[in-house]
Amino acid sequence: MNETSAPACVGIIMDGNRRWAKAKGMPSLEGHRAGSKVLKEIVTAARQAKVEHLVLYAFSTENWNRKPEEVSYLMDLFSETIKKEIRELGEKGVRTRFAGQRERFSPTLQQTMIEAEQETAHNDALSLWICLSYGGRAEIVAAAREAAKDSEITEESLAQHLWTAGMPDPDLIIRTGGEKRLSNFLLWQSAYSELFFIDTFWPDFSKEEFDAILAEYAQRERRRGK
Repeated sequence: MNETSAPACVGIIMDGNRRWAKAKGMPSLEGHRAGSKVLKEIVTAARQAKVEHLVLYAFSTENWNRKPEEVSYLMDLFSETIKKEIRELGEKGVRTRFAGQRERFSPTLQQTMIEAEQETAHNDALSLWICLSYGGRAEIVAAAREAAKDSEITEESLAQHLWTAGMPDPDLIIRTGGEKRLSNFLLWQSAYSELFFIDTFWPDFSKEEFDAILAEYAQRERRRGK
């Protein structure tokens, strides 16, 4: 990839952790831990490919309905990942931002997010957006409420109040795990995104497959309705 063909923004729906674990005869929670280990490789691959923004769907608003023990495990895993992997990525110039309903997390985890954002605020190698307690519909409703306080709602004013304000619309969205739907991810922003649905479970997703998707994307003609 070169700078003229690389997408400015890539979204990834990281799916298949639990099915990966089941296929290997492991507890489902171990699939989440295996998936967390892929993070650095893919972020590094995106940075090397000159992608400017990478958006990861880590935990949806609907995921709160999972079993309490799984949610608790994920909260601990998020904290651990932010403190270790995100910090290491920050040392390589990656800026981290979080999008979603932060108020639903514990004060400790909220503070961990704030510190990660502050520590990486001046980095410019790549902006990593992590969507936690995120849902596209909830985001649009929240943005509309805020936009209505200021003036008449327009596409521009609503976009300014999205949880992802400042992030360009994704040029492409990748979903691992074989499912072929967006599952409430970036509904407003994905109007003209190129979609890639692949069978590979997230823990098995690699730099090579990511690069192959970028190469195919570079061959697509994007008319945006014209």
